[in-house]
Amino acid sequence: MIAETSWDWASVYPAPAKLNLFLHVVGRRADGYHLLQTLFRLIDYGDRLFFSPRDDGAVVLSNLLPGVPPESDLTVRAARLLQAETGCRKGVEISIEKRLPMGGGLGGGSSDAATVLLALNHLWQLCLSRQRLQEIGLALGADVPVFIFGRNAFAEGVGEVLQPVDLPPAWYVVLEPPVQVPTAVIFGAPDLKRDTVTMRAADWAPGCGGNDLEPVATSRFPVVAEYLRWLAAFGEARMTGSGACLFAEFEHKETAEAVVRALPAKLRGRVTAGLDHHPLSGLAR
Repeated sequence: MIAETSWDWASVYPAPAKLNLFLHVVGRRADGYHLLQTLFRLIDYGDRLFFSPRDDGAVVLSNLLPGVPPESDLTVRAARLLQAETGCRKGVEISIEKRLPMGGGLGGGSSDAATVLLALNHLWQLCLSRQRLQEIGLALGADVPVFIFGRNAFAEGVGEVLQPVDLPPAWYVVLEPPVQVPTAVIFGAPDLKRDTVTMRAADWAPGCGGNDLEPVATSRFPVVAEYLRWLAAFGEARMTGSGACLFAEFEHKETAEAVVRALPAKLRGRVTAGLDHHPLSGLAR
């Protein structure tokens, strides 16, 4: 991942992915939102964002994602929301080097939005606190705050109540099935388990818990189940988020690399390291 001591308009701004080391659905609010408990782990792989200043106040995305109109793109929405919340009249052109799959459960869109908020808060010299940026990010999506929080975290609520967690170094094999899994389809499924018993953050340990969304996703998307079965032959494997991506954790890089070398030609995957902090965590206080 990119490491810089000074961030400016010429910098490349990383938007790392996340893994849900476990994900439990513990209830549902009256407004329909699901109550969750999860452990977010940041990983050393993700998108990269580039910013150029504009003097006309416009927010422009130079490379649109297929099928996503500009007004719906989270990066554009994040920049415009930051303008609205601060009265800032500065503009920006945003370019994204997109490496994370859409509908993969790796938090790509949310991470991109968080990087926009962190970067523009710095570049526009708005001086908003980390907490305020997290509040703005929550309006864009439940996964956005954890990327602004900047650390691995035990999360509750809809995912916005965060407690920092120190995790040991680890390497992950991450598989990317060739399918987009719509989050709304998984959370809307009648057979989704919604009553898992809550745990205390202090009681969580590596390997604890599962992913309550996994049975729903694997039953509706057979290719996810296929990838999961293959990876499970090498260690404890599970799905991240609402899918489609799967992962397994390994203590040593060499072990993880051996698993990826064994991948059949039709399966797509990579090795990546766990992070302790978001690369942009120093941009907010």
